[in-house]
Amino acid sequence: MQTIIENLQKHFQVVSYHQQRENLGFLIASKEVAVGLITHLRDYEGFAHLVLLTAVDWIEDEHFQLTYLLHHPEKKVDLGVRVMISRENPEMYSIHHLWEQARTYQRELREMFGINFPGSPDVDKPFILEGWEEIPPYRRDFDTKEYSEKTYFPRPGRETHDPAEYMKKKLYPNE
Repeated sequence: MQTIIENLQKHFQVVSYHQQRENLGFLIASKEVAVGLITHLRDYEGFAHLVLLTAVDWIEDEHFQLTYLLHHPEKKVDLGVRVMISRENPEMYSIHHLWEQARTYQRELREMFGINFPGSPDVDKPFILEGWEEIPPYRRDFDTKEYSEKTYFPRPGRETHDPAEYMKKKLYPNE
């Protein structure tokens, strides 16, 4: 994996690299170089498969982290390319032209996090949440409890628990 990273650093600015285990590493690249770097990994380094594209909401730092996990079938290694994008303007360049399945991941991230991928086919069509009017539900500022209280009526005989308070009582019953 180290040779691949050294080759990448000749062509792209890699912010950092972390080897998690022998066959898995993660690098951080800027939004501006990410698509070129991912294209290079596919076309010149043998990472033929996009395993997944996912996001993490780092609300405290005011950004989303996108992770493109790529697989090299011959070397049997995976490389995650992490890209930080602003929560204020959550937009990233599309990679649907590299792998067909990227459009599905991008569509899901659009709906669940509100991250836009301009030019990605069908990115604005509902994925799972038809008629959703709230903020995207995977954002950490989405209040799941409030949403469920206003959306679902209370049923007789059923107790409801605030998950945080319920776990405190379960874990520390004498406090």
